[in-house]
Amino acid sequence: MAAASGGGLRPWWRPAAGLARAVRTVCGSGRAAAAAAAAAAAGTVQAEQLAERLRESKREKREIPKDPVQRRVQELTRLSKQLQRVHPNVLAKVLKQEAVYQNEEIVVINKPYGVPVHGGPGIKNCITDVLPILAKMLGNMKSEPLHLCHRLDKETTGVMVLARSKEAAEKIRLLFKTRQVEKIYWAISLGDPDPTEGIVDIPIVEKEVQSHQSHYKMTLAPNYRLSPEDGKVVKIRKNRDAESAVTRYRLLASSSACSLLELQPITGVKHQIRVHLAYGLGCPILGDHKYSHWSKLAPQKLPEITLKRLKLRQSKARHLPLHLHAYRLSLPLGKQIDLVCKPPLFFQKTLKKLELDIAED
Repeated sequence: MAAASGGGLRPWWRPAAGLARAVRTVCGSGRAAAAAAAAAAAGTVQAEQLAERLRESKREKREIPKDPVQRRVQELTRLSKQLQRVHPNVLAKVLKQEAVYQNEEIVVINKPYGVPVHGGPGIKNCITDVLPILAKMLGNMKSEPLHLCHRLDKETTGVMVLARSKEAAEKIRLLFKTRQVEKIYWAISLGDPDPTEGIVDIPIVEKEVQSHQSHYKMTLAPNYRLSPEDGKVVKIRKNRDAESAVTRYRLLASSSACSLLELQPITGVKHQIRVHLAYGLGCPILGDHKYSHWSKLAPQKLPEITLKRLKLRQSKARHLPLHLHAYRLSLPLGKQIDLVCKPPLFFQKTLKKLELDIAED
């Protein structure tokens, strides 16, 4: 029931003036109290964040290894994490410093360790995101954003080509797709390949690993197998999901139960070099914890002589970075352009520690 609007009576739902004032007063004081509480909470959060930073700083100081190799490994891990947290301008500046060649069509950088090319879950910074900033740093404020022509894994270092225009990017991508680009990688592996030079031509497929921690890995999908009866080579049905994968390899040096290998991937399948070395030749890359085992996620098991030369305990082996470097790339752009990037400092130091000596070109 509602009161008549003409009879001077208030509608039943409208609060009296005194009640309205009381509500405003209470709400006003409530907002003030809430604001004060929020300010106090913010102060508490800031104090907690500051305390956590101080605790983290103390932990880092306390955990700094005495051994220089372990210290370098820890620094590399920390740098990789920092590059994920920095402002995009800072990452672009780092990439600018790593530029090794540029002309009117391309920019070539020596990709740092631990920087992903593409974004994804949990990735705050990647090369793709900072290409517009990098273009301006290398040219001028009106420069067109740089374009990706190919990719390298997050943990892989070395030669990476960027194009200054969409047309140049499409042309270079076609060169990669039609296998006209010669790519040479260096890798430090565990063990020596037998034979010391050859071609691994085994298709690769992605499979789910059934274990207490189910995960996916690339693995071999061979077209042939050895017959258990007579040891003869028997052709088997091709896996329809498998991709053709071919890798040339050559031993450059061997010492301390490790090898320095030169690798030329003819095809471009995901994790191709890592899978061919680990599962095809039985020589996983140093620091490749993913492909050193099949059914479990665990740190790589290193030989005693390798641990000794690296002055590393097996319990700390999980911190070893992947030793895979895109060393040289040859591009037929009008004329043949040969691009070479020296391995990063951690790679060079490992070579020295393991006494893997090689005369550079």
